[in-house]
Amino acid sequence: MRDWLEDVFRDRPTWMNVVLVFCAFMTFVYVPWDFFIKPVASDEEVWFGILFHGGWAKLMEIPHWVVYGTLTYGLRRMRPWTGTLAALYSAQIALGMFVWNLVQLEGLLLPLFVGAIGALPFALLALGFWASEDFARPRAPLGERYGEWALVTGASAGIGAQFARAIAREGMNVVLSARREDRLADLAAEIEKNEGVATRIVTADLADPAEADRLANALSDIEIGLLVNNAGVGYSGRFDKQEPARIRGLVQLNCTSAALLTARFYPPMVARGRGAVLFTGSVAGRQPLPLHAVYSASKAFDNFLGEALYVEARAAGVDVLVLEPGSTESEFQQVAGEVAHPGQSCEEVVGVALDALGRQPSVVSGWFNYLRATLPQRLLPRPLVLYVARDAMREQTPPDMR
Repeated sequence: MRDWLEDVFRDRPTWMNVVLVFCAFMTFVYVPWDFFIKPVASDEEVWFGILFHGGWAKLMEIPHWVVYGTLTYGLRRMRPWTGTLAALYSAQIALGMFVWNLVQLEGLLLPLFVGAIGALPFALLALGFWASEDFARPRAPLGERYGEWALVTGASAGIGAQFARAIAREGMNVVLSARREDRLADLAAEIEKNEGVATRIVTADLADPAEADRLANALSDIEIGLLVNNAGVGYSGRFDKQEPARIRGLVQLNCTSAALLTARFYPPMVARGRGAVLFTGSVAGRQPLPLHAVYSASKAFDNFLGEALYVEARAAGVDVLVLEPGSTESEFQQVAGEVAHPGQSCEEVVGVALDALGRQPSVVSGWFNYLRATLPQRLLPRPLVLYVARDAMREQTPPDMR
């Protein structure tokens, strides 16, 4: 518990952590009690110093709930917009305290004095948020944080290729690994021309049990500071219609090779006291997916391995992150044999990952993906969730594989 609290409250000043705790209390305890349990007849709510009663008070609790919930998330993740929102909301409270005393107290000087005293703490809080540079602080480039070289597997297309471009833009040389050498060569030439960093190509089919070690051995002369375990494949269809050879290759690629590469490159990072490992997991790994059963199980392996290593690695100064995208605009759907469907851009997915690296154990790309992957499991019986998932996956599975 102590280590978790230290992780939650690091990287922001104490006064801001106090505000975070207060917002969380209001979001998860007080406002729900006020809204759902407190009798309507006795309910009161204040906005801008105006007192609302009864049903109007209940209605005005909703925006309060939204603001406190948004601030809890924004302060927890230190989003850039949080300082502005917190400053405006604090200023609203300060104005409300001043107006309230003007209306409630008799006379002239006393209401002004009491109102000013009541508004002062919230005005100072608004000023503190407005002037704070904590939300605008840019993260250090990857090259400064982790060293000279990164390794990206599955770099020939999609998320992997975009990872390679984004990492190179932040000053790291990039090792590109995948099966298709021609695509890797084109990407290497593009990166060297546009970003001015060095690249290296190592072709490898990580569905082959021997290839993870061969790839690691080929890089024994350089120090890998950032490992991106991105190589992976899906396989859509009912389990009894799937080919055993493809199942074997999927598990080897998605699970075993990722674990073995991490086992080769992660211990030197721990010894150096810096480095990062990033797993491309999936929202599919958050629950069993009928008609994508082996794939979802393999991504649960990646999700769990990465999140466990995040905790192990904190004391060593190594960052670990699991990226959990949903559907993405890449070759994945075609290779997995899925029916084509819309998805996020690879640029957006990779941007989410690099922004979260070093800040949290895992990140889901996109609010809709997060809600879809999280809410059903928390609100519905688990057996029902399985059938809901099956119905959703059926739309993405060709008729002959259902």
